[in-house]
Parts: sequence; C-alpha cells; structure tokens
Amino acid sequence: MSRSRKTLEKVLSGHSDANISFRELRGLLVSLGFAERIKGDHHIFFRDGIAEIINLQPKGSSSKPYQVKQVRELINRYQLRAKP
Repeated sequence: MSRSRKTLEKVLSGHSDANISFRELRGLLVSLGFAERIKGDHHIFFRDGIAEIINLQPKGSSSKPYQVKQVRELINRYQLRAKP
C-alpha cells in the first residue's frame, strides 16, 4: 500500500489527528492533485474545481490537529481520492 493511501486512511479515520506528520499531510494533498505555494512557514494548497484553499503551518514536524480535520472535511466534501 502506498504512503499516500495509508495517510489518506489515517486522515479519514479521524482517530489520530495529532499523530500525523506535516510531511505526510503535505504529501497527501500533493497526491490528491493540489498545487502548493509556500510563503514563510505557510504552505497554501489549491486545486482547480475546488473553491476552498488549505493553509497549513507545521508544528515542529507534526501537523496541527485542527488542520488535519479541515483536510478531512475537504476530502469528504469533494469525495477526493489519491491518484493510482
């Protein structure tokens, strides 16, 4: 199973929002077709056909739990899945 698929399952489960690394979450969004723009420690993700943007900031090497929840809600709202 690919890394992005494992991360997608972790994010969708909602059981370990505080235990997802920033690197994993960033990789997941890229695998879902999001483009990334970086300004300072802000990583801004956007994609054609999706009105919302995702703004992530690392907390050390981890993701912030509320940002993982925002990504999960976006994935569910638009029924996004990683590219095979």
